[in-house]
Amino acid sequence: MARVAGLEIPNEKRLWVSLLSIYGIGEKTAKRICEDTKLDPDMIVGDMSESQLDILRGYIDKNIEVEGELRQKVFRDIKRLKDIRSYRGTRHKLGLPVRGQRTRHNAHTRKGRSRPVGGLKRKLEKT
Repeated sequence: MARVAGLEIPNEKRLWVSLLSIYGIGEKTAKRICEDTKLDPDMIVGDMSESQLDILRGYIDKNIEVEGELRQKVFRDIKRLKDIRSYRGTRHKLGLPVRGQRTRHNAHTRKGRSRPVGGLKRKLEKT
């Protein structure tokens, strides 16, 4: 397997598809990388020469924020929102939707499934 951005990318897939396995690289970015480095996006990664891999690694390291750095940046941004007590930060803290979605009927994936509320029903005893 070829190592790019500190991550093993699949050898048996085409270049642009293999790049999708890296956090922070989507379809458009993968195709733009291939275009900018003048590498064929349909080339199988296992068939690439070491010099082509070096070109790819260099481009990604210099121009694109991926994997650990990107995860840290996202975490810092969310932490900053929480620290300044913005509305979005508060929503993150409470585990609720951040972007204005309704919560009365939906948002179960963000809030978690609801549990029944109330006491247990007791059997009435005859006196």
